Amino acid sequence: MGLEGQSVDLVVVPGLTNVAGPRCSPVPVAGLSLLHVEAPVFAGPRLAIKTAIDRCGAAFLLILLSPVFALIAVLIRRDHKGPVFFRQERIGKGGTSFPMLKFRTMQVGAEALLQSLLDRSDGKGPLFKLRDDPRITPIGTKLRRYSLDELPQLVNVLRGQMSLVGPRPPLASEVETYANDVRRRLLVKPGMTGLWQINGRSDLSWDDSIRFDLYYVENWSVMSDLMILWRTGRAVLKSSGAY
Repeated sequence: MGLEGQSVDLVVVPGLTNVAGPRCSPVPVAGLSLLHVEAPVFAGPRLAIKTAIDRCGAAFLLILLSPVFALIAVLIRRDHKGPVFFRQERIGKGGTSFPMLKFRTMQVGAEALLQSLLDRSDGKGPLFKLRDDPRITPIGTKLRRYSLDELPQLVNVLRGQMSLVGPRPPLASEVETYANDVRRRLLVKPGMTGLWQINGRSDLSWDDSIRFDLYYVENWSVMSDLMILWRTGRAVLKSSGAY
């Protein structure tokens, strides 16, 4: 009553966290205004639209970027002898594994050297991060800075193993450490980009990365996907948090 006639808007915090606005709507119950929270959606027309955008977008980008693929392949072979592509088993929707594709940015046999570098990790949690990883080739450093090494994942999107937008695709060793609530990341396909990509990338802590991924899983929408794709371009150009 003290605000009456003061031209002041009253905003009430409902106490809900990690729930996007579109999932909340006021409902009258016994004369009280309560908030109804809709359950997360993992099927139906919205998912069909997302799948269509993924497949059509991946096919279009693969054709459009084919000259870039050819140029990067030449640079990789000239910089350091070995295969152009790197395949690594990642965990996708429902806990199924798939071979994720990337342009090779490390020297051949880099995974065999991982054990000797574990004590130098800059990351927290099960995810290994090393800002000045000695295994990375000179051209690999440039590819990682602008996320060009991740372009082959468009093939994974076209195959239906990944989405353009989603949680970060985890390693099997990471999934083994998941608590029950964190396993909700596996309810949707992993993405080439996501909230983790536009909010810090490798600079994020393990907890923050999980928090962003779980928020996406619970609140994803076609419009939020388009917004994330738009903001990804800016994040990539700034190259912050990429190593």
